Amino acid sequence: MMNLANVPGPIGVFDSGYGGLTILCQMRKILPQYDYLYLGDNARAPYGSRSFDVVYKFTREAVLKLFSMGCHLVILACNTASAKALRTIQQKDLPQIDPGRRVLGIIRPTAECIGSITQSRHIGLLATEGTVNSRSYDIEINKIFPDISVTGVACPLWAAIVEANEGDSPGADYFVHKRIAQLLESDPAVDSVILGCTHYPLLMSKIVKYVPCGVKVIPQGEYVANSLKDYLARHPEMERKCTKGSSCHYLTTENPEKFKERALLFLREQVEVENVVLE
Repeated sequence: MMNLANVPGPIGVFDSGYGGLTILCQMRKILPQYDYLYLGDNARAPYGSRSFDVVYKFTREAVLKLFSMGCHLVILACNTASAKALRTIQQKDLPQIDPGRRVLGIIRPTAECIGSITQSRHIGLLATEGTVNSRSYDIEINKIFPDISVTGVACPLWAAIVEANEGDSPGADYFVHKRIAQLLESDPAVDSVILGCTHYPLLMSKIVKYVPCGVKVIPQGEYVANSLKDYLARHPEMERKCTKGSSCHYLTTENPEKFKERALLFLREQVEVENVVLE
């Protein structure tokens, strides 16, 4: 791996499943000049209810795979992986693997923007059980904005609804309304809601239907992409290690045909995908 230390490569993007495609889509929109390599651990998804140890193990395997394929910079486009594995990988693994490589998450960029969005200083978080229980958003937001209160509600079925392509169904209305009502009952002062799972933007039409007028809904993709743009501008030594051919390649641990079918739902375009094994 060290022999490739100075050979430029694509920006790696990892998610446990398909939701990270919503993040990738915004990255390609805001930073179209770069090459991207997307890896979905679809065979072992979802990560949301798995333990910290298991999520760390799986995420580390994915990061190592992307490193071995030439990536110097990897974005964990997965809230659960960002919450449960990022810090350990950054502090424990990178110094041993290659201090010149970087792994970034998607919670910090969202946390950094929230202070300029909320007026009431009461934030809602809709996310997976793992992300809510980790309190990662609470911790990151309160590091920057100690005066902001965060109320998290787990939405265990939302990602499954999206992946089953049932986002427009009446059944989706029931589950979306139920969790939003639970959030607003827990804290009626909430004026901004973070969608802390990358699947949830595909439920946006349902979410805005049940969120009161004046409450802002915050998907992550644009904020993460702009944060990456800023990061590359501030770290020219890393920017030089990212190839610029405007390409995007896809890897999955699942059946490639299944990935292509689901990716069409998230990206609205046909993609070619290759199967890989993580270990």
